[in-house]
Order: sequence, then structure tokens, then C-alpha cells
Amino acid sequence: MQNRAPDYKSMNRLDSDLFIRSKRQARYTIVSLSGVIMFGTIGYMVVEDYTFTQAIFMTIITIATVGFGYIRDLSTEGMWFSVVLIVSSIGIFAYAISSLTKYIVNGVLTQQIKLKNMKKRIDKQKGHIIVVGYGRNGSQAIKDLREHNIETIIIDKNPDIIEKVSTTPDQLYIEGDATNDEILYLARIHYAKALITALPNDADNLFVVLTARDMNNDLKIISRASNFTTIKKLRSAGATNVIMPDKIGGQHMAKLVAQPDVVEFMEYILLSSNNDVHLEEVSCEDLATCFSNKSISELGIRNISGANIIGLKKSDGSYVFNPGADTILSQKDQVFVLGSPDQIRKLKQIIAEGN
Repeated sequence: MQNRAPDYKSMNRLDSDLFIRSKRQARYTIVSLSGVIMFGTIGYMVVEDYTFTQAIFMTIITIATVGFGYIRDLSTEGMWFSVVLIVSSIGIFAYAISSLTKYIVNGVLTQQIKLKNMKKRIDKQKGHIIVVGYGRNGSQAIKDLREHNIETIIIDKNPDIIEKVSTTPDQLYIEGDATNDEILYLARIHYAKALITALPNDADNLFVVLTARDMNNDLKIISRASNFTTIKKLRSAGATNVIMPDKIGGQHMAKLVAQPDVVEFMEYILLSSNNDVHLEEVSCEDLATCFSNKSISELGIRNISGANIIGLKKSDGSYVFNPGADTILSQKDQVFVLGSPDQIRKLKQIIAEGN
């Protein structure tokens, strides 16, 4: 797996148009003011034979119109030069004051500080989820992941969407094109747990999947698809799972007609944010040595923790539904557990510590 530090020069891509405009205005203001001060300083040194310090002083009080007295009486040429300096500088000086006021009033400085702090937070992320595209599907994915306290980073190239996302407390985001390697590097794709690409265009999703898979071969990639013909291409490109929202929506509506209570019960378990019951996937990778290659009944999980093992995924990828008490667990298995948060916590402790 490749591993490369982010190119911090490309961090500028995180800046919004507001930041870019402000930086340009600041540069223009500094260059313009410097030019006027240089012009005035050289002019007074030549016309009035002032020293360098005296010339700078006269230039500043003239363009600022503060009303201080002259160092000495000006000659006729000096008076005309002062008139030219005032006329040529008054617009630039007013623009500088306006730009500074706008910079403070619009909160650009505050936003830049916020953005820098966010960049620091992004640089510390590990095991997070990257969500590409904050449309209907992407925003719902973010909502559900946040309810499970899973750290997420949103990537979207639409400035209006990014502005909306920025109002969400503690939400990490990057403004940019996820098909660009540098943007994915900034999102720390090498340390991410999974990537969800929910862009409306299948071709864009395909390109994101190709790019992400090339950068992290171990990454779990979930992709949205609109057409059946795209599913095979997305899987070939490296997508772990491909979701068709329209198909799932139709199936869901049919199930609500045929088995309404079953669907509502599963939604209660899987989709609600209640703390009464959870259905979780627990890895047996950390299975205590004393429990290795023992049956579920020998582990006594139900009696000790109160949680129920309702399913099992074997190392060969096969599934076992409602495994019997004599089912042997190995460290390569994944168990699906139903129970309260406390019960599942006890089960994990049993698996890891053997007590």
C-alpha cells in the first residue's frame, strides 16, 4: 500500500472563494500602498531634498491626511507634488481601509483560523470514513454515521454545499474533486477505514473508486450506482459493495406491503438511534486463547453477557444464520450480536479477555 505525506501546498484547495478573494485583495492592497509610499518617498527626496526618514514621514502623513504640520515649508514644486500624491493615493488608501474592514466584518479571519484548526484535526484522523458527495445519499450516510459517533470527512467540490456543511459543528470537510489524488491524500485515505462515494454520476463514482483503490488496497469502498450496467464495472474497479438507491427503495416499499411488521422491527434495530438495542458485528480476531476453537455453548456468552449471537460470517465468506450452541468459533470469524450496549460491551470483553 502506498503511503505518502500530504502535499501541504495543495491545502490551498481547501480555501473557499471568499478566502481566495480576500488574499488577492490583501496582496493588491499591500502592493498598491507600497508603490504609493515608494513614489512619495522618492518624490520628496528629489523635490524637497528631504532625508529618507523625513520623506517617508511626509508621505505617510500626506496620504493619511492626518493634518500634522510640515517638516518645513514646501516649495511650489513640493506643493504640486503633494497634490498629485494625495489625488493618486486617496482611492488606494480608502480601498485598503475598506478591505481591512470587510476582512474583519465578514469573519474571514475567524473562518481561516477555523479552517486551519480543521486541517490539524484531519491530519490526526485514523479509522475514519470518507464520504464523497454530500447529496441526498451522502448526507443521509453522514447523519447515520454521526449518530454512531463515527468520525467522517466530507469531500465535495460544490462551494455552496461546502458552505452548508461548514455550519455543522465538528464536521470535517474538504472542498475539492475526489478524483484528484491530492484531495484523497488530504483526507488521509491511507488511514481511513472506508470510503463512500455517493456522486450522482456513475462515471464520477467509477473514477473515484479506481483512484481510491489504487491508493489503498485494503480500503472498504461503498459506491452508489444508478444503472445496472455500471455495477459490474464498479466492482471490477475495486468497489467492495455497490448500492442502487432506487432498487433498494423499491424493495423496501414492497417489503412494507408484504411484511410490514418485520421491516419496521428491523428498522427499529438498525436505523433508530435508540440505546435499548443494537445489532453489531464483532470480530473474533482478538479471541482469547482459552476460547479458541470452542463452541458457543462452551463460551457461555448468552448466560454471561446477555447478548445473543444471531449470525456468523465464516473465514470463507459463508454465512451461518442462527448458529447452534455447538458451533465452533475461530479467530477468523465475525459474529453478529443482538443486545443492549452494555451487553455487547460485556461480550467483547469476554471474547478478548476470556472472562
